Amino acid sequence: MNMQTKPPRTAAEQAIVDSFAQKLGDLPGDAQVTTARDALLHDIAEDGLPTRRIESWHYTDLRNLLRDVPAPGPSSATKADPLVRGSLLLPTVQGMSAEIEAPAGMDLVPFVDLLVSGEAAKMLKPRGSDDLIGRLNGAFVADGYSFKLAAGTSLEDIVELQSVQAGGQAHNRFLAMFETGSKAMVVERHLGDDSHAGLSSSVSTLEVADGADVTWVIVQQQGGTDQHLGQLNARLGADAKLRVFVVNAGGKLIRQELHVDVQGEGAHLDLRTVNLLAGDSHTDVTLTLGHRVPNTTSSEIVRNVVLDKARGVFQGQICVAQEAQKTDAQMACNTLLLSDDGEFATKPELEIFADDVVCAHGATVIDLDEDHLFYLMARGITEKSARSLLVNGFVDELIGEIEHEELVGVLEALVEQWLAAHA
Repeated sequence: MNMQTKPPRTAAEQAIVDSFAQKLGDLPGDAQVTTARDALLHDIAEDGLPTRRIESWHYTDLRNLLRDVPAPGPSSATKADPLVRGSLLLPTVQGMSAEIEAPAGMDLVPFVDLLVSGEAAKMLKPRGSDDLIGRLNGAFVADGYSFKLAAGTSLEDIVELQSVQAGGQAHNRFLAMFETGSKAMVVERHLGDDSHAGLSSSVSTLEVADGADVTWVIVQQQGGTDQHLGQLNARLGADAKLRVFVVNAGGKLIRQELHVDVQGEGAHLDLRTVNLLAGDSHTDVTLTLGHRVPNTTSSEIVRNVVLDKARGVFQGQICVAQEAQKTDAQMACNTLLLSDDGEFATKPELEIFADDVVCAHGATVIDLDEDHLFYLMARGITEKSARSLLVNGFVDELIGEIEHEELVGVLEALVEQWLAAHA
C-alpha cells in the first residue's frame, strides 16, 4: 500500500510553531479561547502552509513564498498621526490597543476584553480548511478593537484603525457592527518600516445592518521586507451600502482577502482596489462575493501598476444563488505592466445559478500609451514626469470615488510618493 509521506516542516512552519510555544503564556484568553488557539495551531502544524495544490492559494504558494517568520518580541514602534486630521484614532502598536474614549453613539471595547471574557472564542473559528489567515490570526491574536455604531448614528469624523509594527509579529482583530441606518467612514491602516522584517495578520469582521451606509478604506503601507496577511469579512443587510477601497503600497509579501455576503434585498457593494507593485514583491488580492437574495448589485474594479520583477494576483469569485434573481454584478481588472520582468495573474470566476441576472467580468493588460506620452513630452514635460502623470491618471480615477476630499488628496499624494520612489 502506498503511503503519502508528509513533507518535513519548512523553516517558516517551524518558526510559527516555536513562536506559539514562546508566546502561549502571554496570550490573553480564558479556557475556551486557549482551547481554540491550541486547535488552530494544531491544524497549522498538521496541514502546513498552503501550496499551489490548494485552489484558493494557487497563485500564492505560501509554503515557498513565506521563507522567514520573525520571532515575537519587543519593538520600538509608535503610533502615527492619522491620515486625516481630526480622525478618531484607534491605534494598535505591535498588536496592543490603547484606551480611547468613544464618541456618542459608539460602543467601543478593546478586543483583548473579549478574549479575556471568553466571548471571542466563537469568533476564532476559521472560514474553512484553506483559511490560513484565520487560523494564524486566531492562534496569535492578542488585541484589536470591537465597536458598535448605534442605529441612526452618523459619524462626522473618520475612524482610523491603525496597526503599527516595527519588526517581529503583530496580530490584530477588528469587529465592527453598524446598526440600522447608521453611517460611517473607517480607514484600516497597516504601517511598517524597513528597519526589521515583520509578519502581521489582521482579520476584520463587518456587520452592516439594514439601511446602513459604510465606507471602509484599507491602506497598506508595510515596509519593504514586511509580510502581511489580511482578511475582511462582511455581511450586508437589506438596502445596506458598503464601499470598500483597498490601496496596497508596500510590503514584500501581501495577501488581502475580502469575503462578502450580500444577504438583504436592495443591498449594494462597491470594491475599488489599487495595487502598486515594485521590486520583487508579491501581492495577492482575493475576493469571494455571494449574492444570496434577489435585487442586489455589486461593482468591483481593480487597477494594478507593476514595475521591476514584482508579481501580483487578483482572484475574484462571484456566486449568484438560485434565489438571487435580478442580481447585477460587474467586475473588471486592469493592469498597467511597465516591466518585461513583472507579472500579474487575473482569475475571475462567475458561478450563476439564477437565470434573470446581469453579470460580467473583464480583464486587460496594457502599457502606457506612446501617443499620450509623446503629447506630454512635446510640451516640455520630462519623460519620467509624463509617465508619472499617466500612471496617476490610471489609479486616481478610483481613489477619486471616495466621498471625502481630504482623504482623496492624502491618498493621491501617497501614490505620487510611491511613484517618485519606484518609477
